[in-house]
Amino acid sequence: MENNEVRTDKYLVTGMSCAACQSHVEKAVNGVEGVNSCSVSLLTNSMSVSGSADPKAVIKAVEEAGYGASLEGGAKAKGHLFESMEEQLINKEIPVLRNRLISSSLFLLILMYFSMGVSMWNWPAPKFLEHNMIGIGIIEMLLAGIVMVINKKFFVNGFKALLHKSTNMDTLVAMGSGVSFIYSFVTLLHMTTAGSHEAQMALMDELYFESAAMIVTLITIGKLLEAISKGRTTNALKGLLNLQPKTAVLIRNGEEVTVPVEEVMVGDIYAVRPGGAVPVDGRIVEGECAVDESALTGESVPVDKMAGDRVSAGTINSSGYIRCRAEKVGEDTTLAQIIKMVSDSSATKAPIARIADKVSGIFVPCVLIIAVVVFVIWLVTGAGTGYSLTRAISVLVVSCPCALGLATPVAIMVGNGVAAKNGILFKTSGSLEQTGRAEIIVLDKTGTITSGVPQVTDIIPVSDEGSLLKSAYALEKKSEHPLGKAVAEYCKEHGVELEDAANFRISAGNGLEGTVNGKNIRGGNIKFIRSVDAVFEEKAKELAAKGKTPLFFESDGSLMGIIAVADTIREDSSEAINELKKLGLYTVMLTGDNKRTADTIGKLSGVDMTVADVLPGDKEKIVNKLKEYGKVIMVGDGINDAPALTSADIGIAIGAGTDIAIDAADVVLMKSTLKDAAAAIRISRRTIRNIHENLFWAFIYNIALIPVAAGAYAALGVAMTPMFGAAAMSLSSFTVCMNALRLNLVRPYDTRRDKAGSDIRNRLKELEIKNEKEINTMEKTITIEGMMCGHCEATVKKALEALDGVISADVSHDKGTAVVVLEKDVADEVLAKAVEDKDFKVTGIS
Repeated sequence: MENNEVRTDKYLVTGMSCAACQSHVEKAVNGVEGVNSCSVSLLTNSMSVSGSADPKAVIKAVEEAGYGASLEGGAKAKGHLFESMEEQLINKEIPVLRNRLISSSLFLLILMYFSMGVSMWNWPAPKFLEHNMIGIGIIEMLLAGIVMVINKKFFVNGFKALLHKSTNMDTLVAMGSGVSFIYSFVTLLHMTTAGSHEAQMALMDELYFESAAMIVTLITIGKLLEAISKGRTTNALKGLLNLQPKTAVLIRNGEEVTVPVEEVMVGDIYAVRPGGAVPVDGRIVEGECAVDESALTGESVPVDKMAGDRVSAGTINSSGYIRCRAEKVGEDTTLAQIIKMVSDSSATKAPIARIADKVSGIFVPCVLIIAVVVFVIWLVTGAGTGYSLTRAISVLVVSCPCALGLATPVAIMVGNGVAAKNGILFKTSGSLEQTGRAEIIVLDKTGTITSGVPQVTDIIPVSDEGSLLKSAYALEKKSEHPLGKAVAEYCKEHGVELEDAANFRISAGNGLEGTVNGKNIRGGNIKFIRSVDAVFEEKAKELAAKGKTPLFFESDGSLMGIIAVADTIREDSSEAINELKKLGLYTVMLTGDNKRTADTIGKLSGVDMTVADVLPGDKEKIVNKLKEYGKVIMVGDGINDAPALTSADIGIAIGAGTDIAIDAADVVLMKSTLKDAAAAIRISRRTIRNIHENLFWAFIYNIALIPVAAGAYAALGVAMTPMFGAAAMSLSSFTVCMNALRLNLVRPYDTRRDKAGSDIRNRLKELEIKNEKEINTMEKTITIEGMMCGHCEATVKKALEALDGVISADVSHDKGTAVVVLEKDVADEVLAKAVEDKDFKVTGIS
């Protein structure tokens, strides 16, 4: 791998405890030469680095910042495909934190017995401790020291971060607990010189050993609750990983052999029994079955499969014995791509997280400064050292940067999981956020609103239907166009004799031509056929008005008839479009069909605007035009949709579409139904709302409690002890995680809570008026010889703009071209004649 090769590497990061850590790691790595971008996930302790930087330099930067890093999967490259990911998702924190909590609680209870029970309430104690304040103090110190050693991670990480000038939550906890312990130790030494028993009793009130131990114990409780709730947010990804079969049954020498799934190669034949999981993507070569694909698509009804059909890894064979040929293995399987997509999406950072990131970067240093200022203010106002210290320590331990850091990623992780369960895949956190903010949704017609499988609906011969079908079959059999395939399939099903078409030629965008039984046969649109009379032209308009595409056929210049083909609307398209409109989105249908056919489909489906006669290259232009009015979603499934999918704010690919469309999109709908576009918007909006709630509570928590901890309301009798501050801090992150888990209750297909999100319809009234002239347009470039000056340009421009259907003409004598913008299709012959009538020569029109 060359050093200058741009790539994306994944790393595991250790030692992070809060959003401040995340911010420090990102800052350190972004400073490495060759790093284009860096995204760190506090939730999964992972880091994604894009650029050409040497991984060793990246790891070194992380270590110099006070943390640890290693390339993800490096040590597991030859192991199970997702072994490193599975290991990463194993919550190793929970057993460690649980053991720490049990041990800390045991010694803390003993400490509280002596500090409160014996000292304040005269509970039983050994004889030598009666009236022995110093002895009790020493026992408290030892017990507090044991609890602090048990929780030494706070102190090691906290002071290590301080030395690296990258303070974090552990720094706040370590300083709060450490200052309490040190102050208490100094007070204990002072007690040895106090003399009288009364003086020693008075100094006992200045011992905060129980606070030092209580702070780290309560924070440990919070970290344990946080770890448990964080673990639940990754349940969806864990569930996907569990779907990956570990073994496969291969057919070798006629016998079934069970092997690890990693050993399956492309081309191998494998068997799947009823109840078994499909190990890798393949195609059935023998047998029939019903396959449960709910794990991948969310569709609960099993799908019938037979020889020739594809099956995907992780799906379950509900009934029937099948043998399949492996086509995609390892990381190439559909399941592997889904897992990778969900994992990568959770590892990326949503734009909304930038607010928390900016605050997190300066949060801990600000809290340290506030604590010092609070201590000084209370000292200056005459408060005792102990009280002033209590206020400063309370500020340190109540402040929580963790909640800020978790507010966005936990909601993104759960939202992604809910979407994946329903067959909706968001490629990035940004796409999950932006989908719900869209105001306009552009829908490709074929394969999105319609089924994408045209069928013959009408046959209208001039005289002989048999001759019409024979000639059409001969031509369309050689066609790759969907409409041609529909005609060929119809003829095949109805037993039409197939004849050979010699001298076969294709006129792109117009039709086909060939010689059948010595006759010149042409088939295509009305512009391509020379013998259409007024009667059949009217019939064609009637067919188009019903949403059907008329295909004309002629023999030696004589019209043979019309075969009408229609791409039927999907059963749920109208309902889905209605849902999108209720969600407040403005719906636009794009199609290359003629305007009459497009308008019919548009009315039947219920879209707000129809844009017809769109060439593949013009879809992107239309999307860019619509982006001037609001954020745009583009939904498509074909190769020609890829530029528009990329250009839109959010591109959504129908899962049954082409690989190119899926690669270009930001969101993939596995079930290939438009209703999932509405479901994706609902999930996105609920996730955004949840993130806002999390950020609100994280910010309001710190804004509200830091002043209380500082003693701002002490005059009103409202104060906070360090122990209460630690308890509050420990619960803040847990609250954020639990709020994020509420997203699991989201019902993506429930329309009862749908609300319009913007006033886009009012803003688009102007665009609706201009639709015919600005959106529903096409361009043609005419190459012209003979123009010599500006006068020539003006002459050509005037001639072209005088034609019906021409909006404008941009003429250049230097380039020898005229770029004509049309509101409807104007025949090339008409354009050429208008120019040549002015004594110029047209050499080409494109």
